Amino acid sequence: MSHAEYETSSLSEVTSETSNLDELTISRKTRADEKDLALHREKTGYPDYVYKVSADIFQSIHVEKPLSRRLVNYEKDPEMIIPEIKDEKFQRWVYELAFSALKYQDVLEEVLINSCFYPTQQISLDSTSLVVIMLYDYQDRKFQPRTISEAEENVIPVVRKVEKSLYSFKTKLAAALARCRIKNDAISIDLILPESVRNQERRASFLPLYAWINVLKTSLEEVTNLLEREGFTKVKCPQQLEGLTFCEDRHCQDVVLFPTHLTAKLYEMELVTSYKMVIQDKGRSLAPHSVKVLMNMDDDIVVTNAGSRLTVAHMSTLISQSTSKVFVCGVKSELQQLELKSLFEKVGCKNIKLIPQKFTDIEPIDPRLQKVKVILLVPQCSASGVSNPVEFILNERGDTTLLQELSQGKVSEEKLKQLAQKQAEELMHAIKFPKVQAIVYSTCSIYPEENEEIVKPVLGKKMEGPRVQPYRLSAPVIPLCCPSEITCASDKFFKIEPSEQVNGCFIAVLTREV
Repeated sequence: MSHAEYETSSLSEVTSETSNLDELTISRKTRADEKDLALHREKTGYPDYVYKVSADIFQSIHVEKPLSRRLVNYEKDPEMIIPEIKDEKFQRWVYELAFSALKYQDVLEEVLINSCFYPTQQISLDSTSLVVIMLYDYQDRKFQPRTISEAEENVIPVVRKVEKSLYSFKTKLAAALARCRIKNDAISIDLILPESVRNQERRASFLPLYAWINVLKTSLEEVTNLLEREGFTKVKCPQQLEGLTFCEDRHCQDVVLFPTHLTAKLYEMELVTSYKMVIQDKGRSLAPHSVKVLMNMDDDIVVTNAGSRLTVAHMSTLISQSTSKVFVCGVKSELQQLELKSLFEKVGCKNIKLIPQKFTDIEPIDPRLQKVKVILLVPQCSASGVSNPVEFILNERGDTTLLQELSQGKVSEEKLKQLAQKQAEELMHAIKFPKVQAIVYSTCSIYPEENEEIVKPVLGKKMEGPRVQPYRLSAPVIPLCCPSEITCASDKFFKIEPSEQVNGCFIAVLTREV
């Protein structure tokens, strides 16, 4: 069959048999295990509110194209404010939806034009982002109608209007999606994405969910017993995770892993809602453990970034048996203070002190920090080693504008330069604290510009004062796994490369020369 005959045949199928749309969706099933697939949430759509807020997020971070390449116009509203979302489940939904639409922005816009949805449908310019968001979700449901509860409140008229328009164009939208796939000679539309994005999606579809045990409230043994009573089975390694299973992490004794398809279930379990178990990326658990081995019983710690609030909580639990304190920098607003205090109270932390100033504004001889012997420097980074960037950035209170660049598979040189400049400033400031004996620098980036190139300039740097010794690299005290999973360079930088088992991370431990 010639390419032209194949195209004609495919389009005829689409227009005459709209009930069989599995092959026409953007999303492709990436797990082969049918038992795991059966456990995924059946896609029935979201409440109106989720679509509206997700559209606002998309509007604020979508890729603005030059006029020569622009197919669809969006309203320009530089003063638009994204509403605060306190419900973490809704927050994940709206950002995941916006991120997915970002990845497929080109395809979705092409479908809207080639199907003649635009200009046939009279949809106002300020609803364009909503159309893109709802089209993504519509095709992800295989063009099946949304399930709407009769008891649902907060009906949003513009959402219902867009939904009605998309439904009326179902056949033409599906046909345009098929034409896009055929034009690009792709079995699935996701094959049009950059290879780096496809690799990220593949890794994310297998990536286990990591959680650390809150020793202030429970123990690994108790958590194991509770999970087994809930029907979970303990397995030996991450490769065996499927169905209702879990296993222990081989690096951190207080960390357990679960299959990724259990994410929604775990967030609703009492173990998590009561903070006996805290879901957080493994890379962020390695850093507190690296700090702990450097401390004496009464040493205090500074954590430079208040955004990594769960890392602060984890650090606090690890040193709860000592008289040490954890000082957290950059807690500026009263709202942020209340949020952090509420979180730390729920976790059970009692040894955390909040400092309003950002780290680089604090004097190295500040009287509050005279017992600080270790600085945990967890700067804002590109998150380029993370396969599930939405989950990571929301957990770490990171920069959500990074989602635009991460949706395209890379971070721009300009953004990388901005991040690296701030990271270098923070590390250069950290080495000025005369009584500090060690610094742990940790990112979830794969770029040397944020890792080795930040650390190397401060090594051996002469410090002010006759008794203040410069810093050298020390190997992090972390048990190593198989070489294929972890690379630990000869210069003592510790790296984990992103894989289907773990996100990428970088750790450097700097200690005073003797």
